[in-house]
Amino acid sequence: MAKFTCNFISYTLKRTVDITVIIPSVTIPESMGMTLPEGQKARHQKKDKYPVLYLLHGMGNNHAQWTGYTNVELFAEEKNMAVVMLSAENKSYVNVYGDKFYDFVSEELPDFVKEMFPVSDRPEDTFIAGLSMGGFGTLVHALSHPERFAALGAFSAAIQLNPYSLAGDDEAEKHPINPDYDPSTLLKKDVAEGKKLPKMYIACGENDFLFETNKAFVEEIRSLGLEVETDFVPGYTHEWRFWNLEIEKFLNWIPRSDAYAGQNRQV
Repeated sequence: MAKFTCNFISYTLKRTVDITVIIPSVTIPESMGMTLPEGQKARHQKKDKYPVLYLLHGMGNNHAQWTGYTNVELFAEEKNMAVVMLSAENKSYVNVYGDKFYDFVSEELPDFVKEMFPVSDRPEDTFIAGLSMGGFGTLVHALSHPERFAALGAFSAAIQLNPYSLAGDDEAEKHPINPDYDPSTLLKKDVAEGKKLPKMYIACGENDFLFETNKAFVEEIRSLGLEVETDFVPGYTHEWRFWNLEIEKFLNWIPRSDAYAGQNRQV
């Protein structure tokens, strides 16, 4: 496994941004010759570009929390998948108060990643997922551009989030929710326009304060005649132990058609 922590200047945000990128590479067993054919040496060589997951953090977190609190590095390495994590502050992955995080995530970040790292640019190899605020961002971006993603994963998603409330506005209620950033509105618009949606995976702990909202959103999805995979688990609240379980389940569930599909590695 190779993990890159990058700090680069964003032309969208007009400042530097931190990201972490996981790229499958030689593992310890491979470096010791334990999983290679006899006589073959380990090499830093890929047979094709990797599928990529854009993984979004929650409120108060940054690019480092997913790798700090979960085993996503292990899971990605086993699955031969690249993972991209960014620092989006508390801006909900949308354009709010002059900070254009929607534009950054939607356009600049994938452009930078595809130019700098060996990741696929095929929609069928591109996935997005996130927790809480990141679950909200996942739904907004995947439903705004459903043609770009094969699947989405929303874990304990803050579906009815008002981005102004997290951006430090004590009077956020004075700002109406932008319909372009409302998952329910976007979903209905996609259906009305006959768009093909990415496969949807929605998970939430049944003791989470966001459980009823997630349950209601799933019911809305199904009422529109759409399929959605759910994992509502008793006993869990808004916590990292739950999200560690869900990221592995999500990676096991997503559809794969890339050159590495079905080739789980020993790490």
